[in-house]
Amino acid sequence: MNILNLSDNNSILNQFLKEIRSVEIQNDSLRFRRNLERIGEIMAYEISKQMDYEQEEVKTPLGIAPVNIIKEKVVVATILRAGLPLHHGFLNYFDKAENAFVSAFRKYTDVVNFDIHIEYIASPDLNNKTLIITDTMLATGSSLELAYQALLTKGKPAKVHIATVLATRFAVDYLMKQMPDDNITLWTAAIDPDLNEHSYIVPGLGDAGDLAFGEKL
Repeated sequence: MNILNLSDNNSILNQFLKEIRSVEIQNDSLRFRRNLERIGEIMAYEISKQMDYEQEEVKTPLGIAPVNIIKEKVVVATILRAGLPLHHGFLNYFDKAENAFVSAFRKYTDVVNFDIHIEYIASPDLNNKTLIITDTMLATGSSLELAYQALLTKGKPAKVHIATVLATRFAVDYLMKQMPDDNITLWTAAIDPDLNEHSYIVPGLGDAGDLAFGEKL
């Protein structure tokens, strides 16, 4: 697995990352969703630089112009529900992409311990396509790994990009062990150092799903 941390280089991404973390700003759910969407747009642009292209000719009012067009068949997948705004940002750029959706959630066995459950998957054929999996936060990495295994039941992609806003060092190390293939790249806006006793990211930003869509029972 290849790791690309976009925070290694300064960009306008820093502003959106600041706003989704800030307790003074993040409770504006409309702004929070839009910032996740904008981070998705930035990541989509960065990922597009690593794709394969082929030249096409386009007819203009005054002649013929050559242009390089992505030749990979892209599928954008997301893990419900927190991944939806990030997913939307990717679709703003990869607007011809197919889509896949997976539900993965923590089922707590007590106050601290939990298992990851997959309950729903909808996906096109993934064989020989470029799969982009969007998941807003990678705390332990286990839900992402299980979602990926579920998606593989729909075919074997040629390339895989995992796009997340925040990951922990624990999650990065875990995924590198579980998903070591060279055709997999993990993209993140930041890597945070710690997990607390409830496996929440520290300093993190809180519950991305609740901030985007409201609290759940």
